Amino acid sequence: MPGFPDLNDRAVSLRRYPPSRDQSLRAWDAADEYILRHLASNTQAPVAGRTLVVNDSFGALAVALADSPLTWWNDSFLAGKALAQNMAANGRQEAGITVVSADETPPGQFESIIIKIPKSIDLFEDMLLRLRPTLHSGTELIAGGMIKHTPARAYRLLEKIIGPTRTGLGWKKARLAFAEFDPDKDLPPRAEALVYGLPDLDLTLTNRPGVFARKGLDPGTRLLVAHLPAIDLPLRVADLGCGNGILALAVARQCPEASILAVDESYLAVASARENKQRAGLSGRDFQFEVGDGLEETEAGSLDLVVCNPPFHQAQAVGDHLAWRMFEQAKRALKPGGELRMVGNRHLGYHVKLKRMFGNCGVLASDRKFVVLSSRR
Repeated sequence: MPGFPDLNDRAVSLRRYPPSRDQSLRAWDAADEYILRHLASNTQAPVAGRTLVVNDSFGALAVALADSPLTWWNDSFLAGKALAQNMAANGRQEAGITVVSADETPPGQFESIIIKIPKSIDLFEDMLLRLRPTLHSGTELIAGGMIKHTPARAYRLLEKIIGPTRTGLGWKKARLAFAEFDPDKDLPPRAEALVYGLPDLDLTLTNRPGVFARKGLDPGTRLLVAHLPAIDLPLRVADLGCGNGILALAVARQCPEASILAVDESYLAVASARENKQRAGLSGRDFQFEVGDGLEETEAGSLDLVVCNPPFHQAQAVGDHLAWRMFEQAKRALKPGGELRMVGNRHLGYHVKLKRMFGNCGVLASDRKFVVLSSRR
């Protein structure tokens, strides 16, 4: 596979994190290339002054721009791991990069802002609203994405929130947009999170932008919630890929002696889960919230139960590599006899993978679309 070209058209080596068995999946796309192609064509400095890079999935842009002081803003812990991995692999100095997680806002003002448009347009809108104080009249803002993944609404949001926006020609199925800052725009206050009630579960959930099931409980999770164990023992339980924490809260209600670990790679998801624990009136319960690479840092053989609704995509790429990794992490972290209980789309065939990995897999519930599975170590 050819290398990724940096600003000087030198090939750099980039890898996804976590690694995928699908060798066709690259750690960059044509939108990354198009952004750098545009910057390299600038007769002045490609990037000037303080530069902010937003939603750089695997660090491709940061590696290419590493000669300039950068602030790197992202919601993904795994993207941060990819950034560190790829900076080291190419001998670039990570010390010049200030990393800011998406549950915070980059401080100060920037002369250049480079955005990879995220899959979640709600997250994109929230980020643009939070970015306004970091812009001034001379800021150059470039947003790029693959055409098939970028709805027209994204460009309308740039015009609505930032200022006059023009789009460039398509190149290799990617497109760039360029926005000029209008300081006089009259904008409504930012809606930081959506809140919705689940009367049947006696819960009210808050979801920050970009968090899975932002506008309502998804049917797969609802099916799993209805088939969680009710055990009055001091279990150690992990909600792996916790999102807004609904599974962790449901387990805590049904297993009153359990200690709960809620872990996700999204900073905004974990922030939502932490808020929802307080909303649920569980302030005295033993909860731990972590942003991280699943159960990678969890002690082997330490958990009694792992509950999970695994994702089947990373950024725009669809596949089961993240789910497979989560199953492996769960098996390692479970005690002998410990259980992984998860839900997935029927067509993904997770029962085959789990039986191969654990040696057993039972079906606890199913409907037309989803299936709840159980495997024991």
